[in-house]
Amino acid sequence: MAAWLVAVYLLWPTAVPDDLKLPPVDESRIFDDALLDRTDTYERFLRWNGIAAQLVLLAVLALFAWRGWRFMRESAAGRIGTGMLLGMIGLALVWIAQLPFAAADLWWQKRYDVVQAGYLEWAFENWFSLGAEFLFICFWLLVTMALAAPLRDRWWIGAAPVFAGLALLFAFITPYLVPDQHDPSPTLAADAHEISREEHLEGIDLKVQKIGDLTDAPNAFAAGLGPSRRVVVWDTLLRPPFDREEVRVVLAHEYGHHKSQHVWKGVAWYTLLSLPILFVVARVAARWGGLYTPRAVPVALFALVVAYVIVQPFDNLVSRRMEAEADWVALNTTRDPQDARDLFEKFSETALQEPDPPEWAHLFFDTHPSIVERIGEATAWEQRNR
Repeated sequence: MAAWLVAVYLLWPTAVPDDLKLPPVDESRIFDDALLDRTDTYERFLRWNGIAAQLVLLAVLALFAWRGWRFMRESAAGRIGTGMLLGMIGLALVWIAQLPFAAADLWWQKRYDVVQAGYLEWAFENWFSLGAEFLFICFWLLVTMALAAPLRDRWWIGAAPVFAGLALLFAFITPYLVPDQHDPSPTLAADAHEISREEHLEGIDLKVQKIGDLTDAPNAFAAGLGPSRRVVVWDTLLRPPFDREEVRVVLAHEYGHHKSQHVWKGVAWYTLLSLPILFVVARVAARWGGLYTPRAVPVALFALVVAYVIVQPFDNLVSRRMEAEADWVALNTTRDPQDARDLFEKFSETALQEPDPPEWAHLFFDTHPSIVERIGEATAWEQRNR
């Protein structure tokens, strides 16, 4: 426990000054009432649809935990094979229950012209995602049930480093899994080279992902470890209303993630949060014979999802702190708070992000600081560096 707390203490600090006070930002002075009403309506539906989906997910898994063990009577696949079969049945039931909510999400985003993807494309992506989830749950059960043979209810001690290693592997290969990547224009490449040099980063590729046929939302991300490090910019950022200086802010933000070692820290946070989650799952499963027996698999899956739901607000908080740090690095690199503010304002206009969401929604749903917070941070940096 002491080592866990020390690790949290070491990971918690960021480059954002501890004494930084964000100035008040009046959203009504920046955005017109029509846009504020539009973003509020758009985000409110997505939030409540997400809450309904989460409640249905928990209800389905609770029912499966209660009755799912009966499916094992039909299996002759052995201990681990039967456990994997139960896991796949549970995931299939969840997928069926979640499908209407996912379709409603897509319908709403299409209605507001945020997404242009058709329902056929969405269905294909949904099937691909389901296949990946099947592989994940099968592998998770393979590892945990195999370790439960020699370790019994202490399988979580052996599972944690295995999943940490897999997280590292996934972080390394992620840049190679992104589709439709292309080389940037000479101008964009020159800006990226200048910014990466300013942040003392060398050899990090920049790619442009063609996504404009599917959505108008802007995005960019940093991914990879060591030689696989990469910054990927969506082509939706490279057209109006965004200008070159605003794109430079985005580049500085994404390179700032690499400068601050956020991919490494993300894996470390994943490992730290996985430890108590796996421990709780092991303790709950022990009441049904432990994960050595297939009988405990439905209960273990329910406990796993409940634990992740409980941890989600803290996970979001960690993500928001890293995003705020990347914003701070970008401000130090570009020294351009005005274009940073303009960029964040345009995020609301193009992606319909609510500038100042309700506190409860911010806590449970948002992985980035709010638009108002990001504008306030840019202003606070400006006041410190006049």
